[in-house]
Amino acid sequence: MPEGPSVRKFHHLVSPFVGQQVVKTGGSSKKLNPTSFQSLWLQDTQPLQKGEQRDKARHHQEASDQSSWSPGGESAVPSGDDGLQCLGEDSPAGGAERWLQVRFGLFGSILVNEFSRAKKANKRGDWRDPIPRLVLHFSGSGFLAFYNCQMTWRVSSPVFSPASDILSEKFHRGQALEALGREQPVCYTLLDQRYFSGLGNIIKNEVLFRAGIHPLSPGSLLGLPRLEALVDHVEAFSADWLLGKFQGTRQHTQIYQKEQCPAGHPVVREALGPPGGFQRLTWWCPQCQPRLSAGEPKQVQPS
Repeated sequence: MPEGPSVRKFHHLVSPFVGQQVVKTGGSSKKLNPTSFQSLWLQDTQPLQKGEQRDKARHHQEASDQSSWSPGGESAVPSGDDGLQCLGEDSPAGGAERWLQVRFGLFGSILVNEFSRAKKANKRGDWRDPIPRLVLHFSGSGFLAFYNCQMTWRVSSPVFSPASDILSEKFHRGQALEALGREQPVCYTLLDQRYFSGLGNIIKNEVLFRAGIHPLSPGSLLGLPRLEALVDHVEAFSADWLLGKFQGTRQHTQIYQKEQCPAGHPVVREALGPPGGFQRLTWWCPQCQPRLSAGEPKQVQPS
């Protein structure tokens, strides 16, 4: 799954098309007929939490398309239990709404006003350009091309909580610090999207190394100053990664998928996660990130 900075970039690319109508469609999607988007209006787009991460686009149907669809049959607009309500001929506002859920997975992407080109030959030696899953041309002359993503219609509006979003100005540090201060290992808490929405495995590994904290150290032993420093790294690393995406530069990692840390120490790799929960590959330096265990006094970062 993509992490917060990637989803924010996708959201940034789609947002300029809000308020425009789809005038032409294309793509290879079999699950959603690309022609079903013809004449729809893009009304809104929202990034959602990792774990349910998705960029959703709210669409409405104009009255001029009333004859092109009907419940239960072949139609230009896919009909479900909700369907789409036809609106006034000249107005994109009002009426029933549906949200297009887009899951990007590991390799999904969105391009604006351009198509992806082959970077190497396939196994048969052919230089074939990737085929977009969906292409939407808008009334403002631009278009969006969606690659390697899964798309489904949803009735419910997206649930977005800025308080847990690590890239939001409304990110609730107090809530995050309280969660980190629990007895469980901090690497488990960092991936809890209720408190750190958009924080994934790369960010987890990098911020723990930068803060000098062992992934399995219980948060209750770290002390408030060290936990505050950890949250500082979460916000700074995420913001720098997002800025790099807009500038076209790759984010530099110090520990993730490395064999040595910047100081030259051997790095340990192990799958870690709560008992019965999802185990994520974790990299850490035993020398730069010494482990704390129960019974040890709280660590206080020197000022």
